[in-house]
Amino acid sequence: MTTELTVTRGRGAEPRPPRRDDNDDIGPEKLGWRHRLTHLDVKFSPYLYIAPFFVLFALVGLFPLVYTAYVSLFDWELGADETPFVGIDNYTTLLADSQFWNAMVNTLSIFAISTIPQVIIAVLLAALLNTALRGRTGWRMGVLLPYVASLVALTIIFGDLFGVQYGTINDVLEAIGFGRIDWQADRWWSHIAIATMVNWRWTGYNALIVLAAMQAIPRDVYEAAWVDGASKVRQFISITLPMLRPTLIFVIVTSTIGGLQIFTEPLLFSPSAGTSGGATNQYQTVVLYMYESGFRSLNLGYASAMAWVLFLVIIVIAGINFLLTRRLASSGEA
Repeated sequence: MTTELTVTRGRGAEPRPPRRDDNDDIGPEKLGWRHRLTHLDVKFSPYLYIAPFFVLFALVGLFPLVYTAYVSLFDWELGADETPFVGIDNYTTLLADSQFWNAMVNTLSIFAISTIPQVIIAVLLAALLNTALRGRTGWRMGVLLPYVASLVALTIIFGDLFGVQYGTINDVLEAIGFGRIDWQADRWWSHIAIATMVNWRWTGYNALIVLAAMQAIPRDVYEAAWVDGASKVRQFISITLPMLRPTLIFVIVTSTIGGLQIFTEPLLFSPSAGTSGGATNQYQTVVLYMYESGFRSLNLGYASAMAWVLFLVIIVIAGINFLLTRRLASSGEA
């Protein structure tokens, strides 16, 4: 215990009574226990805070994924007394299934027609919303309205718009001199119609994500480019796009995951077709075929194998998109 000194004016240093410390009455054993408890709290508390997410993810995400892989190895039919082990027979049968490959081509076609224009329009729309528009808040809220609206309602409305006999779009085409298009019966036109629904719903959502990233770019970078004589287009190409790289990667990867799992739009595009995706499966996607196999044909083993093949396809395409986006953005920075 140290003795403190107090200096007063006109006099020398006088001794001051020692200050009482709260830890004076705590023995070394009790102080050591508190120290260990504090150390454990600092070390393990962060994991306890994030534990609920991982517990929920394990229950509703990881466990179904692993269990689906297990089911895909069996001839698993609902209502059957036995589920014999068949190994990879479901996968070999799937790879030889022409209907599956037809559904895969349809899925990739709708994905390409929807995702590529969607990302491009989202970036341009975000750039427009980032300018000094009058009533910017209203415009930003407006582009999000299609995402907020009910997907079922939007699909029914677009189904009527693309109707053969009384559809508004065919009426417009006929008024300007073109013939009517059978949007539901023709394979590629049905893909365009479904992709239009997807773009209408998700473009504004992605535009707001890109807009948030644009607003995080430091303004002094643009000011320096303006002083150097760079035009608005040059600033957008040389500054905005390279600095949007992480956000663009996120948007492209999430759009890839969602686009390859498309289900509701083709299901409700023609309600009479159901999960078959038209009379000749012209717009049946992989998820529609998987649903038909699992819950209409009650062949859960085959549907589980299809789910895992689609899972691997999504990982491969998302990885390719990630690498291409990163390389393009890196070359833009150079």
